[in-house]
Parts: sequence; structure tokens; C-alpha cells
Amino acid sequence: MRPVSLLLAAMVLVAIAPLPSSAAEKIRVVIVDGQNNHKWQETTPILQQILKASGRYTVDVATSPPKGQKDAMQKFHPDLAKYDVVVSNYNGEPWSDAFNTDLHQRLKAGTIGLVIVHAANNAFSGWKEYNQMIGMGWRGTGFGKRLKYVDGKPVIVPAGQDLGSGHRYVGPFEITLRDAEHPVTKGMPASWLHGRDELYDNMRGPVENVHVLATAFSDSAKKGTGTHEPMIWTVQYGQGRVFHTPMGHDVYAMQCAGFAAVLERGTEWAATGQVTIPLPKDFPTADKASIRSKK
Repeated sequence: MRPVSLLLAAMVLVAIAPLPSSAAEKIRVVIVDGQNNHKWQETTPILQQILKASGRYTVDVATSPPKGQKDAMQKFHPDLAKYDVVVSNYNGEPWSDAFNTDLHQRLKAGTIGLVIVHAANNAFSGWKEYNQMIGMGWRGTGFGKRLKYVDGKPVIVPAGQDLGSGHRYVGPFEITLRDAEHPVTKGMPASWLHGRDELYDNMRGPVENVHVLATAFSDSAKKGTGTHEPMIWTVQYGQGRVFHTPMGHDVYAMQCAGFAAVLERGTEWAATGQVTIPLPKDFPTADKASIRSKK
């Protein structure tokens, strides 16, 4: 082969060679925010920081128009083809039908994952597919079934019984693992203390294809429900994976090293079905929370 041909061949090989693994393996995340009854302007940067610090992700943010801009909302449609997983920090006006359809079809086909954080499960009560995607969320008593744990076992409560969704206890609370072998929770202590947060209770919905990884006890002596409430769970939606945690009310709650690990590992699982991110050395213990300072 002539020298010129050798050079051209080498150039072609370089052009088609795969990216280095460190670049090729980056998971592409888009955080959706812009409307919320919580301070999304403060919490989205924390979510970004947590994910980027793991070294596993590239992170973009898609911010919706403000409330009351119906025409602009109809045009709000992040290009989901560019991402492996959506992290929702959104609780506001409905997205467009086109955005809704794009998300649930891609999720159902398994080409994108979905992560629900805290008040994102308050959103879109009238969107049937969303209720199926999240499994259960902040809804009224009659909306759907409620899942709780009694004596360590799951109990399904029919619609209309117990209470509507709330956070009757606010403060630090203990997370109890219900599946210690799932990739997200594997290696975590059987119980660990989460920093001050809203402990969501009476989450309601279809409760289909839901797998609870951990619960938190809502203490009746502290105005809670007196039962264990789901706090980390997954939903299988068609071929797609949804990771859901009601933790993360504010910046302080997100500064818990436990929350950070849950978010990092849950997002990776939603995108890939696997978890490679190790637990941090400052992960909480059963009797001591681990709160990181804001950077």
C-alpha cells in the first residue's frame, strides 16, 4: 500500500474509532424545572452539582416559561432525543400534549429513563400516563390506592380510605431498607438517618409495577401517620425505568449525603438499569445524619 493510502486509512480509523470510555460512558441528563411550589431556583443547582460531582453525567437544564404563558408553554419541548434520562424538578402548569406524548412513548420504549424528585410527584394529576409512570404521588383521598408498610409488610389501602397526601411530620427521619439487594440500595446500612425534610405520606395512585426500596416511619407522636411510608421506589413502565423519591424538599434536605447518593445511583439506574457509582464515605449511619455544606 502506498504511503498516501496508509495515511488515509489511518485517518479513517481515527475518525470512526470510539470515544474514550470516560467520555463515551457519560449519561446525558436533562433536569426539567421552571415552575414549582418549591424553590426550584435554589434546588436545581444542587441537583446539578450532585450529579456532576459524581463524574458520571453531563447535565443540562430545561426551564419552562413562567406561569400564565399558555402559548409559550405549548412550545416548551426539550429535545429528548439528546438525553438518556429526565430528572423532574417540576410542579406546575401542564406541558404540551406533544411533550407529554414524547416523554411517555420514549419511556415506554425504554429509550429514556425518568427520575421524580419530591414535589414533582404533585404534578399532572389529570395526566393518566404520568400517574402510571410515577406509581403514586401527592393526590386526594379518593384519587387512587395508597401503599403503606405495617409490621414490615406492604399493605394496599383502597381509594377513599385513610387520608389524602400530606407531610404531617417534618424533621429528620430514619430510612429503612426494604430491598437491600437492589443496585440503588446495595451496600447501604439497613437503616440510616436522613436530615430534616418533609416526610411525604399517603401517596396515592395506580400503584402498578411499583417496587419499594425503602420506607420512613412517620411517628404518630410527632403528628405523623404512625406507619412506614414509601420513601424510595422504582416503577417499571413498559420497557422503561422510573426512579422516584419524595425526599428533597429544600437545599438543606438535598445536602444530606444520603439523598445525594440516592439521587446519583437512582439516576444511573433509571438510565442504564445498573449502578456503578459507589456509596460515599460520608454516608449517614443509623444514628447520625450527614449534612454537607453548600458549595
